[in-house]
Amino acid sequence: MILTVLLILLSLAILYFTADWLVLGGASLAQRLGVSPLIVGLTIVSFGTSAPELLVSIQSSLSGQGALAVGNVVGSNMFNIGIILGISALIYPLLVKHQLFKIDVPVMIIATVAFLVTFYNGKLNFFEGFLFLVIFVSYMLYIIYKALKNKQRTKTESGFKMTRHWLVDVSLIVVGLVGLVYGSDLLVNNSIVLAREWGMSEALIGLTIVAAGTSMPELATSVVAALKRQSDIAIGNVIGSNIFNILLILGTAGVITPIETAEINLFDGAYLLVTTLILFFFMRTGRSVNRKEGLILIIIYFMYFFYKLLV
Repeated sequence: MILTVLLILLSLAILYFTADWLVLGGASLAQRLGVSPLIVGLTIVSFGTSAPELLVSIQSSLSGQGALAVGNVVGSNMFNIGIILGISALIYPLLVKHQLFKIDVPVMIIATVAFLVTFYNGKLNFFEGFLFLVIFVSYMLYIIYKALKNKQRTKTESGFKMTRHWLVDVSLIVVGLVGLVYGSDLLVNNSIVLAREWGMSEALIGLTIVAAGTSMPELATSVVAALKRQSDIAIGNVIGSNIFNILLILGTAGVITPIETAEINLFDGAYLLVTTLILFFFMRTGRSVNRKEGLILIIIYFMYFFYKLLV
């Protein structure tokens, strides 16, 4: 038990320091390439920090643990919005670019609705998974097109200092991502050991412990970005990760093998959708997510968390 707790503390330290390197490399590379840090947050950083969810969900679906595979994604998306954006906003109010509530957040809403509609019967088949992947590829192609189109008009948006060479940027990103994946894996494995000792069900472990654990890269990255006042990376990382989680991760898992579970129900999907819509409302009204709204997001998440513990 003591060793497990020590390993959890070690994993948190790894997550913090590697997230710092990832943010440093990502922000520097964005300025060097002449693209918005938001694009880097929505693509490179989001893909890297979503790697733990991808690995866990695919492994779970292959081993027939559908509740863990789907619970990991739904729980991670809830955690991303409620805890990660909530804490980040408490640290530093998150300014919202026009692209986010015009394109990226609506895509996140569409992905959430698509999940709610396709998974209403507790099943995700090959065709539905393939459809998710088609939407994901279309979105990524559009993001790349916009980045290339706006490259010449993009200027440095903050006083963030670049590193001496692009190889340093790439090295920081790669080492940061590898460290985040390793740290989150260490955290998840030891957290599951504790959870099973406490008698938690597979679905509950997926929705809470595994979801929070696999979201640690996003949490570490966004919190560090907020501390450095890099709002684009902090918020872009979360929005991008939520899109990746549903469209890429569930899509890939569904194509590999059909997913079926009765433990993740309509309530879970509906609660995620309502939370996503609340975030969209906060963004549209003030062009930012302020500290008060961040606190509301945290409360919304813990309402869900305690409900799942009690039922």
